[in-house]
Amino acid sequence: MPTLPPEQPLPAGNEPHRARRMAESFGSDAERYDRARPRYPDALVRRIVAAAPGPDILDVGCGTGIAARQLRAMGCRVLGVEPDARMADVARRFGVEVEVARIEDWEPAGRTFDAVTAGQAWHWIDPVAGAARAAQALRPGGLLTAFWNAFRLPPEVAEAFATSYRRVVPDSPFNPQEMAKTTFDAYAAILAKSADGIREAGGFGEPEQWRFDWERSYTRDAWLDQLPTYGILTGLAPDRLAEVLRAAGSAVDALGGSFTMSYATVTVAATRTGAS
Repeated sequence: MPTLPPEQPLPAGNEPHRARRMAESFGSDAERYDRARPRYPDALVRRIVAAAPGPDILDVGCGTGIAARQLRAMGCRVLGVEPDARMADVARRFGVEVEVARIEDWEPAGRTFDAVTAGQAWHWIDPVAGAARAAQALRPGGLLTAFWNAFRLPPEVAEAFATSYRRVVPDSPFNPQEMAKTTFDAYAAILAKSADGIREAGGFGEPEQWRFDWERSYTRDAWLDQLPTYGILTGLAPDRLAEVLRAAGSAVDALGGSFTMSYATVTVAATRTGAS
């Protein structure tokens, strides 16, 4: 039987789900987030639909409804759960039904689903409490899947960002060199932690990992539109953000005004076992 852990004091170490200010900062410009953030590959959405025993989906941390709309386009019925009312409002404008709550506090109220999904959100959720809540909401055989768009910037663009970020925010705990390398490696740790949370919560079979590689071309304007939607930048003062964007824009200009980004949509998935 899945178990919800008791409230615990803030631990040492890197636990994104404890960083509530950053986790709830994306709604500061929800329209930009929806416009600029990349969608998820159709191959991922098709695999979720094929693996789920039915069409009823609970989309956790649904944001502006990016994944929810893709799932609906493939015939699913989707209920979103989103802690930020500003993000939820945008999702509702696109016809997504959303309940405003953190999944750790949300109550299924007797409702059950064929799949629980979380796009670009599970690292903001307590990995054990979230998995336990998902298990409570899933029918036997139902699918839990959390997924992220990891990317690899061209070295010139990554280095320009890292250099300007260090200059503008010298006391930031974030290491911009990580973005200058790749986010693929960073997500390996997130996937492992998510899988450990699923195991600890109980009620699921052994988690597995999926990966879908793809590319997206960016113009200078498209990249500068997306860059402020990342958590390390959402809280920057406008003048500091403008300085980072100027450096990033100059790097893209030096590449001829556009570049191609390598993406890997990385996923942890597990199937609900038992009858309750």
